[in-house]
Amino acid sequence: MDVQQALLTRRTIPKYEPGPIDEEALREALTAAVHAPNHKLTNPWRFVRVGHETREKLLPIAWELKKAESPEARETIRKKFMNPAVLLVAAQIKTDDAFRAKEDYAACACAIQNLMLSLHGRGIGSMWGTGGPTRDQRTYDLLGIDRDKEEIIGFVWVGRAAAVPNPPKKTVHGVLPRISVSRDDRDRRSGIRIECRWGVKKGQDESFSTLR
Repeated sequence: MDVQQALLTRRTIPKYEPGPIDEEALREALTAAVHAPNHKLTNPWRFVRVGHETREKLLPIAWELKKAESPEARETIRKKFMNPAVLLVAAQIKTDDAFRAKEDYAACACAIQNLMLSLHGRGIGSMWGTGGPTRDQRTYDLLGIDRDKEEIIGFVWVGRAAAVPNPPKKTVHGVLPRISVSRDDRDRRSGIRIECRWGVKKGQDESFSTLR
């Protein structure tokens, strides 16, 4: 599978078949994760692999937060926590610099995307999720994560997909306005004046000027 195909065909997998995955594929995916773009090379990501015994201990937290009182509701949550072959908890190292924290979160998001794409390339599904358990202090205590130093930014479920959803995706034309430069560009004191038009719909007159 080439990169473009992986990018366009990866999907968030909410349901998994029980059973293991290739451990080498997981190691490759984590290697891809730590090669994500990272401004100032802060390496802000941390991943904790959570075994089934610890997942069992997470269940009461999830049941309580989801107010899952019926056997059916609890079994649904149990399958979500226990069926995927692997649960990775992604955390971000904290910093007192607010702007750097934004950059670090972006880097962690890129790392998780790299992880998921690498897995997808090997035919393995994944899902990045948040929710109450990721923010609950009991989760931090159970996983041995110091909340003063790191913040959990999500659970990454990994395993063999029970089904692959196919949600609608926007085309590039739906999110990227077209910019055209007019022919009457002319020199000005501090640069060149460019008339640009956002060609979203024919006939619209939404031009703007910029200097370069």
